[in-house]
Amino acid sequence: MSQDTKVKTTESSPSAPSKARKTLPVLDPSGDYYYWWLNTMVFPVMYNLIIIVCRACFPDLQHGYLVAWLVLDYTSDLLYLLDIVVHFHTGFLEQGILVVDKGRISSRYIRTWSFCLDLASLVPTDIAYVRLGPHTPTLRLNRFLRVSRLFEAFDRTETRTAYPNAFRIAKLMLYIFVVIHWNSCLYFALSRYLGFGRDAWVYPDPAQPGFERLRRQYLYSFYFSTLILTTVGDTPLPEQEEEYLFMVGDFLLAVMGFATIMGSMSSVIYNMNTADAAFYPDHALVKKYMKLQHVNRRLERRVIDWYQHLQINKKMTNEVAILQHLPERLRAEVAVSVHLSTLSRVQIFQNCEASLLEELVLKLQPQTYSPGEYVCRKGDIGREMYIIREGQLAVVADDGVTQYAVLGAGLYFGEISIINIKGNMSGNRRTANIKSLGYSDLFCLSKEDLREVLSEYPKAQTVMEEKGREILLKMNKLDVNAEAAEIALQEATESRLQGLDQQLDDLQTKFARLLAELESSALKIAYRIERLEWHTREWPMPEEQVEADDEGEPGGDTFKDGESRAGQEGLPGPE
Repeated sequence: MSQDTKVKTTESSPSAPSKARKTLPVLDPSGDYYYWWLNTMVFPVMYNLIIIVCRACFPDLQHGYLVAWLVLDYTSDLLYLLDIVVHFHTGFLEQGILVVDKGRISSRYIRTWSFCLDLASLVPTDIAYVRLGPHTPTLRLNRFLRVSRLFEAFDRTETRTAYPNAFRIAKLMLYIFVVIHWNSCLYFALSRYLGFGRDAWVYPDPAQPGFERLRRQYLYSFYFSTLILTTVGDTPLPEQEEEYLFMVGDFLLAVMGFATIMGSMSSVIYNMNTADAAFYPDHALVKKYMKLQHVNRRLERRVIDWYQHLQINKKMTNEVAILQHLPERLRAEVAVSVHLSTLSRVQIFQNCEASLLEELVLKLQPQTYSPGEYVCRKGDIGREMYIIREGQLAVVADDGVTQYAVLGAGLYFGEISIINIKGNMSGNRRTANIKSLGYSDLFCLSKEDLREVLSEYPKAQTVMEEKGREILLKMNKLDVNAEAAEIALQEATESRLQGLDQQLDDLQTKFARLLAELESSALKIAYRIERLEWHTREWPMPEEQVEADDEGEPGGDTFKDGESRAGQEGLPGPE
């Protein structure tokens, strides 16, 4: 059997790589390969949209570069054909899972309207060149049917780019160029149909010096179309019916284009303002409030400088609101990638569980302090700790001038006040004045948030309290006697609580036993009552008993000594 297995293996091994080489992989529609293929398809689609109509309306352009056009035409056709192959190898999502079965992918694609348009865009209309000649590019107008790939590529790029508003403006300008380009080609074709130089409205006679050049023809037509579509004016009046119809159509197109441009630009500006409002706090409301409340000019200037610093340096203070729509795990990953390195520098958080740090990262609140602003003062109640992300802070005396130490990026303070360490002589009060020397970016972690997270990690809480105790010992801020007294009090309290819990358990057990006995007694009583009801149904009614005595029926002689039926059975007789 081992030899047969080896033979089968050797026979099947060459075929497996060959099949792997022949089969193409399935693309993820949200992946990078599919995205770059869409960007590749932009070029043949844009080529057909711009060049075909230009070649059809400007004969000199078609005749002068025929070989180049044929090469580009069939290169774009080859890309169109490859695009169909890509469609047959692009998966789709079903119940959130990517389907990679090529049979299902092919059957789904064939049943879509997109497949019909893709086939229609590749119909070999060029065969008519044999009869009509190669100078009829209008035969390739069916290539416009692939324009949906252009829109899809633009949508994907807009979601991926870091500058979506700039991309929207560039896309709008491209659409405007295409519309003016098409209009200029139609204008030149109409001028040729009516006759060059026939009146002031059409293109001048190419026999005039300078107007016979192809570049001049296109630029003149493009300029004339731009004047019409932008409704600038300064265009010759039309004289013929065809010219009037062309102008009316262009004016209607200009009105629609103007509305589209205004709407698109308004949307872009609104999105930019919305993004600024989401990233940075609105200073207009604060400025108006300070004016209404007659805040002094110096304080008002400090507030304005703070807002200006945020805007210039692109600093955010509401990261939680910005990331609130992301799923919790994805939001945690983003926060970890941004802030975990800063949090891991804190001594009491070192060697903690990774999941604990991830929970704490989501609780960090960024804050920015202005020059000369106090972060905390001596004697204040400590409800949060601070981690310095950027900037410098000074530990100053009560006069605010004398500096004892300077804290830089990566350092932290206030961590002891948010951890309940037994024997802490300073309690939860601040022991120093901390003032910002310049603009300082800090991370704030509140006591409530830390307590909420540590409630799920009791081991981590013990480790952090031990580290905090070591820090207090080094600072001579730990009262050992008070710590021992608190520990003894806590142990006594826990012992009493355990006793109360035991007593409560005993009471619950007794109560359950009494409840069970009560239920048993109730069942017995119910059973006895039911037996009595069944036996009393056999007793004769009083009227029937009297009639039996009058008729001399031996109803009462059946039982001895006057005992009733119920008495024979051990039950109480009727009274």
